[in-house]
Amino acid sequence: IEENLADLRDILAKAERKADRERIAVVSRDLRYWTARRESAELSVPEPGSDVVRFGMGVTIEGDDGRKVHWKIVGEDEADPTKGSISHVSPMAVALFGKKIGDLASVNGKEWEIVKLSES
Repeated sequence: IEENLADLRDILAKAERKADRERIAVVSRDLRYWTARRESAELSVPEPGSDVVRFGMGVTIEGDDGRKVHWKIVGEDEADPTKGSISHVSPMAVALFGKKIGDLASVNGKEWEIVKLSES
């Protein structure tokens, strides 16, 4: 959220220098949205030593083909699959919640085994 706000402030400053009224209006709206999101955001830290998948945890899963993938389960605003984080409402995260190492999660007809849990 903080990165988004900083980026938007930079964009707004550039739009103001150019007197781009349309861009100013759009960016101002986005700034209001992200400021409100920041005000209502709550930090969630996984329970230390938890042996089941929870919000905020890192989960390493392995497919039938032996390929391993590591995901961190985060809030919708933080999710970036290209950087290894998925939203807590994504099908994968929903399939993983409450499961332990050795359990299987099925997503889109493919099964994944949970092989490791971490607090990040």
